Amino acid sequence: MTVIVAGAGIGGLTTALMLHARGIPVRIYEAATRVREVGVGINVLPHAIRELDGLGLLPMLDSIAIRTRELRYLTRTGQEVWREPRGLDAGHDLPQFSIHRGRLQNMLYQAVLNRMGPGAVRTGRRLAGFVQDEGGVTAQFLDAAEGGAAETVRGAVLICADGIHSVGRRKFYPDEGAPSWNGVVMWRGAADWPVWQDGLTMAIAGGMGGKLVLYPITPVEGGRQLMNWVVNIRTKDPAVAPPPPDNWSRPASLAQVLPYARRFTVPGVDIAALVRATPSIYEYPMADRDPLPRWTFGLVTLLGDAAHPMYPVGSNGASQAILDARCLADRLAEAEHPRAALARYEAERLAVTAEVVALNRKGGPERVIDEVEKRAPAGFDDIDAVLPASERAALVGGYARTAGFDRVESLRVVS
Repeated sequence: MTVIVAGAGIGGLTTALMLHARGIPVRIYEAATRVREVGVGINVLPHAIRELDGLGLLPMLDSIAIRTRELRYLTRTGQEVWREPRGLDAGHDLPQFSIHRGRLQNMLYQAVLNRMGPGAVRTGRRLAGFVQDEGGVTAQFLDAAEGGAAETVRGAVLICADGIHSVGRRKFYPDEGAPSWNGVVMWRGAADWPVWQDGLTMAIAGGMGGKLVLYPITPVEGGRQLMNWVVNIRTKDPAVAPPPPDNWSRPASLAQVLPYARRFTVPGVDIAALVRATPSIYEYPMADRDPLPRWTFGLVTLLGDAAHPMYPVGSNGASQAILDARCLADRLAEAEHPRAALARYEAERLAVTAEVVALNRKGGPERVIDEVEKRAPAGFDDIDAVLPASERAALVGGYARTAGFDRVESLRVVS
């Protein structure tokens, strides 16, 4: 059985490593002409780190990322709503990592090349279409630079891990249209910055309509770290104003972002100065897609953002893609026929991820901030008088249970 993977993002690369560890041949095709360290910060939760640890990647993660110790929820004006330990400090057997997305992708890419050989990933190959029969799948790829036919590949299974604009998804759902937008624009960046707090803490200030996210994503060096920040602002009514078609990672100007950044306060951080110190700022819409009734059609299936793109709330996008990869690899390794394996993978993962998508649309665990700001828009003297601790814990803890990281046990999978 040879598996074809379309997409060398976090989900696709992790899937390849999982399959290789189980003795299943894999070929990966990536539309970009080269795998580059693009993007900014993300968080990967303990239940997903368990899977990467099973692949022997924990030491590499420690060299490029930080083990997040604490998360603080604040109002837009900096009043604390909730704080909780994270990762090992929360009692998990494995850490939560805050990391530069591009560095995580490159780490996985290098692991694929080292374990599977330099030809394991074919870049500049964009999925154009596929046909399947009882014996397997024939996939056509275009030369991403030239636009013409590049190669035709035959495999037992095709996994479409090609992101929110997935070609595979569009083949199955041609009338789905553009991603769903909630009217929120995200401006993101990272800057070299003096260590804040203990260098292991992240903060989220404000609810879904206006939010600042702040956390370091590299180990401390010389009293400084790379500090990741995100400013989310609802700028339009999504019912009448679709997102501009070109603002998926579009460069943004300081003048455009700074007035919004000044709306937020995080004790101990000059937010305006942090934004000014950022060399490159990028703009994204906060978008997802409605959950699908099915991902799998015969010998072709969807994975990661191709299957369940979700709002970047609750630190779950990359984590869920990694969980997909583990589940799919296990099912392919144990099933007598790949059709049965893909069907079982979908049965295990579709409903779970659909629930996370729905919760993220409501604000995920961060809706505790929305609730406090709704009840006390001018601030508060006593948070417990606004929203009792038990209610705050229920809002935050309920999300953790749904997303699957309220309890994680150590599990060495494969090395």
